[in-house]
Amino acid sequence: MKEKYQNIIIGSGLAGLTCALTLEKSGSVLLISKSRLVDCATNLAQGGIAAAMTDEDSFSSHIQDTLVAGGFHNNQRMVKIMVREAPEAIKWLQQQGVIFDKNPGLEAAHSYRRIMRISDFSGRAVEKALLKKIKQNKNIKVLENCFVIDLVVENKKCIGVKTSKNIYGGKIILATGGLGQIFSYTTNPKVATGDGLAMAYRAGCQVVDLEFIQFHPTALKDKSSPLFLLSESLRGEGAYLVNTKGKRFISELAPRDILARAIVKEQGNGEVYLDIRHRREKFIKKRFPNIYRELKKRGFNLAGEKIPITPAAHYSCGGVKVDSYGRTNIKNLFAFGEVACTGVHGANRLASNSLLEAVVFPRRLAQL
Repeated sequence: MKEKYQNIIIGSGLAGLTCALTLEKSGSVLLISKSRLVDCATNLAQGGIAAAMTDEDSFSSHIQDTLVAGGFHNNQRMVKIMVREAPEAIKWLQQQGVIFDKNPGLEAAHSYRRIMRISDFSGRAVEKALLKKIKQNKNIKVLENCFVIDLVVENKKCIGVKTSKNIYGGKIILATGGLGQIFSYTTNPKVATGDGLAMAYRAGCQVVDLEFIQFHPTALKDKSSPLFLLSESLRGEGAYLVNTKGKRFISELAPRDILARAIVKEQGNGEVYLDIRHRREKFIKKRFPNIYRELKKRGFNLAGEKIPITPAAHYSCGGVKVDSYGRTNIKNLFAFGEVACTGVHGANRLASNSLLEAVVFPRRLAQL
């Protein structure tokens, strides 16, 4: 007898969890993870979710910041959808049990403080809240440590997924994340190997903008794999980028691509460091408790020394081409999150727009 669900979701990051919680009222849901549910890029995200929600901020400002960061290669219609639906996405997350900090944060290339965050471990907090909801929901079945090796496609229609057996479904949803592990230096978890993108390509999906891989400018330069990310928000709170002579060489709040290129160029003359020693240790420990602890474990003191950094592969701006509802050109096959390309990021993603995209577009499934 065939095993069948109305909705099959591959991937347990924010996009996959949002899909599951959005679709559970419309029918049975199978959520598949090739590792543990928490083994995803969302769980490592530090910054937060961008949303224009204060009186001084505006949708037009958030839209403009997104376009400038993306080199105006963005799909402007999609950007407008994402930005305008951001406040509702935040409210939905709050309804799921996410408790954001009172004051929004500031990150590079944002004109205003609009980063809705939970200290410096926003992704982990959001993932935890949504997983709690998932596990309480009897209509969502979870399958961990299950590797999907391909999609089952007949006559340009996706009808299921192939694991050790075929599992069939109505809607098949890719939320498999990125491909950072193809690079030596990456902030991505071990599971980010591009499986979903490969499956979609073999199935006949259109893929676009794959050349636009964003390198985060400030990863800790050590022998870890993946490299530990030093959040954008550090620079938003005043951290400097300095060379071996201790001199600043670029505006710390420039877009990520500009910063990454400048750092690589400066590395030709020696090491580059992140320096926030001019802020009080009490502030650093309170604002960045996770980063402070993780650096301590690795033998670094964020409050007392310069931290060696290097750019590292962080995010795939391209992916499977989708419309504003996540539909691909293969019937019944959808894609959301980093594996998809809505076009909102253009050639370079604005900080904290990735988690936003991973909530806004999956929630639109309810409209179909």
